[in-house]
Amino acid sequence: MRFDAAVLRAYDSRFAIEEVALHAGPADGEILVEIAGCGMCRTDLAVRRSGRSPLPAVLGHEGAGIVAQTGGPDTGLSVGDHVVLSFDSCGHCRNCLGATPAYCDSFASLNLFGGREENAARFTDAAGGALAPRWFGQSSFAEYAMVPARNAVRVDPSLPVELLGPLGCGFLTGAGAVLNSFGVGPGDTLAVFGAGAVGLAAVLAADAAGAVTVAVDRHPERLALAERFHAMPLHADSADLPARIRQLTDGGAQFALDTTGSARLINDALQALRPTRHLGLVARLHTTLPLEPGALDRGRKISHLCEGDAVPGLLIPRLTGLWQAGRFPFDQLIRTYPLAEINEAERDCDAGRVVKPVLIPERRGR
Repeated sequence: MRFDAAVLRAYDSRFAIEEVALHAGPADGEILVEIAGCGMCRTDLAVRRSGRSPLPAVLGHEGAGIVAQTGGPDTGLSVGDHVVLSFDSCGHCRNCLGATPAYCDSFASLNLFGGREENAARFTDAAGGALAPRWFGQSSFAEYAMVPARNAVRVDPSLPVELLGPLGCGFLTGAGAVLNSFGVGPGDTLAVFGAGAVGLAAVLAADAAGAVTVAVDRHPERLALAERFHAMPLHADSADLPARIRQLTDGGAQFALDTTGSARLINDALQALRPTRHLGLVARLHTTLPLEPGALDRGRKISHLCEGDAVPGLLIPRLTGLWQAGRFPFDQLIRTYPLAEINEAERDCDAGRVVKPVLIPERRGR
C-alpha cells in the first residue's frame, strides 16, 4: 500500500511530504493503524541535534488512530478499535516483566536507533529506497503506521482520537512523573521547572491529585497558562528562586520535576526541596552536571525518569478518565496543523508559540 508521510532525509533538512510504501501487511503481533493525529515531541526534533538516529526516516511517536488491519490471532485488538500509540519495548526482559517497560533493556535500540530489524525492508519511499525502521515503533508522521500491538492502547471510541496521541509520550511523561514516580497526593507540594508540554502535563496531573504546585518558566505566556491550571507562577530569573519556592510551599517542595536540562535550574530545584525529598529529571543532559555545595545535603535525591515510569495500558486510560471528568484538560495545550504544515509546526514549537502541535493527516480524495 502507498500513502503520504513526512520524511526527514538529512539532519539539517526540512520535512518533505512524500509518498511511501509498505510492501507487506501486518506480521504476527502487529497492527496497521490509520493515523488520526500525531503529536510533535521535542524528542522528534532532537534527531537533528543527535546525528545518531538513522535517516532517511519517518519520525513521529505520539500517534493515535483506528486499527485498519491486524496480524495474527494474538494482538488483542480488532479492526475499528481506537488506539493510542506509545513507546516500544521488548516485553520479555527483566524490566518489562517487572512492569517497568520504559526501562526496557532494548529501549534505545527499539525506539531511537533503528527499531526492530524484522521486516524492516518492507518500508520504502516511492522509488523503492529504504527508509529507517520504525521510530519508537511507530513512524506516525504519516497517514498509516505499522505498529507492534504491544505499543497500542485501546481507548473509548467516543473520545476525540485525533487529539489523544500526546498521551502516549509527552503528556504521559509529565503526568506519570507526578502520579507514578512521585505518587503525589492531596496537600503535597510540587515545583515544576519548565512549563512546556511535559511540565504543563505535570501541572495538570498535580492539580487533579490535589497538590500545591509552583511552576517555573521564562515565558510569561507559559506562566499564565500554568496559573490558569492553578499553579503558582515564578519567573525562572527571579532573585533567590529556591527561597521563593520554599516560601510558597511552606518550607520547601516535597517533589520537584525538571524538564529544562538547565544546570542552574536543577541546582535551584534541589535547594528548593525539603530534606529527604526527590527531584526527577526528564530532559536528556548533554553536558556534565555540576552540583553546587549542599545541593544534595540532608537526604535529598535526584534521579532520571523515563516515560513517567508508566505502563501505558494503565496510565493512558487513567488520563482519559480524568479528562472525561474535567480534571485533566490536556486538550487546552494542543494546536492542530495539517500534516502538510509540519515545518510550520516545528517552527512554532521551537519558538514557543505552541505547547503541543498535533499533526492531522489529510486523506487522499478529501
